[in-house]
Amino acid sequence: MKTVIIRYTTMNRVNHWITAICFVLMVLSGLSMFHPMMFWLSGLFGGGQWTRAVHPWIGCVLLLSYLGLIVQFWRENLWHRDDTQWVKSIREVADNDEEDAPPVGRNNAGQKLVFWSMALLIPVLFLTGLVIWEVYFGEATSIPVQRAAALIHSIAAVLAIIVWIVHVYAAIWVRDSVRAMTQGYVTPGWAWRHHRKWLWELASGQHGKNIIRKRP
Repeated sequence: MKTVIIRYTTMNRVNHWITAICFVLMVLSGLSMFHPMMFWLSGLFGGGQWTRAVHPWIGCVLLLSYLGLIVQFWRENLWHRDDTQWVKSIREVADNDEEDAPPVGRNNAGQKLVFWSMALLIPVLFLTGLVIWEVYFGEATSIPVQRAAALIHSIAAVLAIIVWIVHVYAAIWVRDSVRAMTQGYVTPGWAWRHHRKWLWELASGQHGKNIIRKRP
């Protein structure tokens, strides 16, 4: 038996993976409509017509799913003074030398920036998507407004893809981070190295007594 720390509950993980799957589907379907060179991606959805039809509905699910993440995690992603100091120590963090970086709570500054960036970009994508959703809202706005919305939608999509790439890269780069979101737990050693302040809070009982348990 070994001691492990529950980092994400089953609900946390299901919500996260629904969001992730919806985002990937949105990217693939959106890219297929963005440029003729990427139209071949529409084959994943049954062709161009099906892609155009399903894309906005996936966006609706993505928005609702991300709202679930906001409800669950907004408190843990509030910015603190320690986060600014962590950003200033980003070179040490990038070099895997976190001993000299400020102790980090449950989420570091990078994770918080990803969280709030998506909290801004996903609603922008949703609202601009409504404007250019011709089946239901095509007659509600003028052509110039739709063109402006399409431009903003495209820019927000590119930014969201960049944020997503950074998020995935960081998750893979920090060893055992993916396990936390697939199996829900981390080891005390992992927490000490990457989120020491969070481990102190757990040890002091601030996050409940059922966080740490034994695992075969």
